[in-house]
Amino acid sequence: MTPDDLLRDFARTRASLDGEEVVYWWSGDVHSWAPGEPYRRLFGFEGVNVSRLLADEEEGGYRMLSREAAFYLDPATREILETWQEKPVVHVWNDPANLRLRPFPVPRTELGGQVCFSLEIPLSYPSPLPVADYPLNSADDTYRALELFQFFTPAAALAGGAPSVPAAMSWTRMSPWLPWMEQGQRPGGLTFHCRGAKLGSYTEVPERTRAYIAGRHPEFAHAPEKWTEPNETSWTYFRALHPRGNPQ
Repeated sequence: MTPDDLLRDFARTRASLDGEEVVYWWSGDVHSWAPGEPYRRLFGFEGVNVSRLLADEEEGGYRMLSREAAFYLDPATREILETWQEKPVVHVWNDPANLRLRPFPVPRTELGGQVCFSLEIPLSYPSPLPVADYPLNSADDTYRALELFQFFTPAAALAGGAPSVPAAMSWTRMSPWLPWMEQGQRPGGLTFHCRGAKLGSYTEVPERTRAYIAGRHPEFAHAPEKWTEPNETSWTYFRALHPRGNPQ
């Protein structure tokens, strides 16, 4: 397959070629690790991404416009947390969470009746939260993380011509401590381990999650209409909430 063919199939799996909104929902857990300490399951984690795909007339490929909300849960009750160790929890409100998709050899694995597209994304860039300004919230002046995605779709569906195909996904993320956890430069970090699926519509998102979004940021029920930059992240969102830093 050519890079264009691979990208088209991946785009049909991740989104929809006809520009219709696509909803992914996922659920999982967040584990901590630190030298000399046991691994701990600190949080449950649940999220939703609503996206639309547009042809990129300027650079080729596609532009994916999306918003993404995700919530830290009590690991036992699975209720959405508002505090953790007497600290306010800052949930994920990434608007936008856009992505440029250009032709490249997307890793594709045949698994019997399924096809798996896998993405391994190492991140390293200047941290939005410099340690000098955010000593309680930042471990390093360079933000480093690893995002690992897998998208699974039936081979028979992919062989057809539909603009969108059914899909399930898995996601693993290795990252520093979250800014709101106030771990400072303590060694260690977090591993997110989640799985989810492309839904038929936003109404299939669990009612509790839809109600939480509707009561706080109802715009997250839909994808953006226009491309904007830069993307929001947990780190830039925290900076926006605390623009003057959080000195010790």
